[in-house]
Amino acid sequence: MEAGGSVGLVGAGRMALAIATGILAAGNVKPEAIIASAPSDTNLCKFKEMGMRTTHDNDNVVKNCTVLFLAVKPHLLTNVLANICPLVTPAHLVVSVAAGVTIDTLESLLPRGCRVLRMMPNLPCTVLQGASVFCCGSHATTSDADLLKGLVSACGLCEETPESYIDIHTGVSGSGVAYVYLFAEALIDGAVKMGMPYELSKKLVAHTLLGAGKMMLDSGEHPAKLKNDVCTPGGTTVHGLYQLEKGNLRSTVMDAVEAATGHAREVGKRLQPHQGLGQR
Repeated sequence: MEAGGSVGLVGAGRMALAIATGILAAGNVKPEAIIASAPSDTNLCKFKEMGMRTTHDNDNVVKNCTVLFLAVKPHLLTNVLANICPLVTPAHLVVSVAAGVTIDTLESLLPRGCRVLRMMPNLPCTVLQGASVFCCGSHATTSDADLLKGLVSACGLCEETPESYIDIHTGVSGSGVAYVYLFAEALIDGAVKMGMPYELSKKLVAHTLLGAGKMMLDSGEHPAKLKNDVCTPGGTTVHGLYQLEKGNLRSTVMDAVEAATGHAREVGKRLQPHQGLGQR
């Protein structure tokens, strides 16, 4: 990031905090060069504790920052952009993390020629183990993409993809974190049911999930092979897997991804481009 550049976060929820945490961890931006805005101090206190500046005025963020992360709920984004649009210039790089909101919609709500990136991170960015994808708008450059990657490099995986993949990523990695927690809760409850203390069960399950993920990444093997490697004929694992198959675990998870992806797409349809705010 260029010297003197500042990063602004319009919105101060969990995702905004996750992004800010990653930016600080990357070491390219000092805390005092990050400004977060929100209507109240409820969430801003966490940013203050980390040395970042805060404000209740979105205009203040736009005036003082070169990179703007739009981290508000999709249904609020239209009004937020209507308010800040007169202050946004081609010198700004605007990065939206609002689920479902397309590049076309963003560019229609911002001044003509605005450099826009659409990004979808997930909550584990908070612990620097996130999975993010992004795509470039019609006026964004390779340098803009590289800048974003550099800012969030410490958050975890960050991949540039076609825009059509972003809603799918929302259903897989964004919402998928909750699916994993539900599965983890079930594993813990199963261990407790069989007589193991809760705290020990939770610790073992967390390390089981962590280890399984690392084996997938390090080995490069298909999950089906890794699954089969755990099974022995007539063993404990295959008996457990049989019960999961009886419960249609795989098809249920696939349906969950489809449902979450579909909802993200519906959000985008409700916020289709229209005349009025930007493109002047």
